Amino acid sequence: MRFHIVDVFTQRRYAGNQLAVVESRGELSDDEMQRIAAEMDYSETTFIESFDPSGGYDVRIFTPSEEIPFAGHPTLGTAAVLRERTGADEIDLELPVGTIPVRTEGDGEQETLWMTQRQPEFGERLEREPVARALSLSPDDLSGDHPVQIVSTGLPTIIVPLTGRVALERASIDRAAYDALVESRDAKNVFIFCAEPRSDDNDLAARMFAPYLGVPEDPATGSANGCLAGYLVEQRGDDVALRVEQGYEMGRPSVLHLRADEHSNSIDVGGSVVRVATGELL
Repeated sequence: MRFHIVDVFTQRRYAGNQLAVVESRGELSDDEMQRIAAEMDYSETTFIESFDPSGGYDVRIFTPSEEIPFAGHPTLGTAAVLRERTGADEIDLELPVGTIPVRTEGDGEQETLWMTQRQPEFGERLEREPVARALSLSPDDLSGDHPVQIVSTGLPTIIVPLTGRVALERASIDRAAYDALVESRDAKNVFIFCAEPRSDDNDLAARMFAPYLGVPEDPATGSANGCLAGYLVEQRGDDVALRVEQGYEMGRPSVLHLRADEHSNSIDVGGSVVRVATGELL
C-alpha cells in the first residue's frame, strides 16, 4: 500500500507541517488507519479511500489519537498528491464536513494551493483568566481589544488574541488547566496569534496547541487559520488578505495565506506543498 510524505505551508523540505498520505482505497479498517496514524506520529495522516475524479475523492483524516472531520494542511497536502497523479488544477476532497474544493494558482516555485473552507460559525466567548491559565500566561498577556472566542469552519477552535510576540513565545500548555478548559467543549484546538511577526513579509504570528487530539503543538494549521480569517472579518468588518507565520518555535517555519470576503463569508487558505518521500506500507 503506497504512501507519501509531504511538507505543507512551506516552499522547502523539512519545514512547514508534515503529512503522511496513504492510498488506502478502502482496504483498511478504522482501527488499522488509527494505528498507522499513531505510527506516523505526525499531526495528521490522511487516507485516500476512493480515486474517482468525476465524483471527488473520499478522504479521511486521523490524528495520532482519533479521527477528525476536517483539517487544513491535510486537505492541501492530499490535494497536492492527487494533483501530481492526475494533473488537475482543481481537486474536490470529500471529507466528513462535506466537499472541500482545492485549486492551484501560479506555476513552478510560485505555485500555491488554495482551499475554500466552510463559512465560519461563531460560538461561545470565553473568560480570559481560564484561557490564560491553560497557556501558562497572565490575563494581561491576552489582548483586551478583541474577545477570546470559539470559531469553526469545520473544526471548532478557540481563537486567542495576544498582546505581542513576547507572550506568544512564552506560552506553553498547562495540561491540567487546558483539560479543564476543553473538557466540556467541542473545541480542543487553542490558537493564539499576535500582530508582531518576525518577517516584514508577514502580517501575523501564530501558534496552535491541541494535546487532547495528540498534537502538543502544530507547526501550521490551515483549519485554525481559516477560523482566524473569519474571526478577523467579524471583528474588523472588512475583507482580509493576510500572511500568517507559524511553527517558528518548533523549528519548522511555515507561511499561510488567508483571504476572506466580508460580504460572501468566503474563506480561502493557501500555501505551498513540497514532496519529501514516497514508500510502501508492508
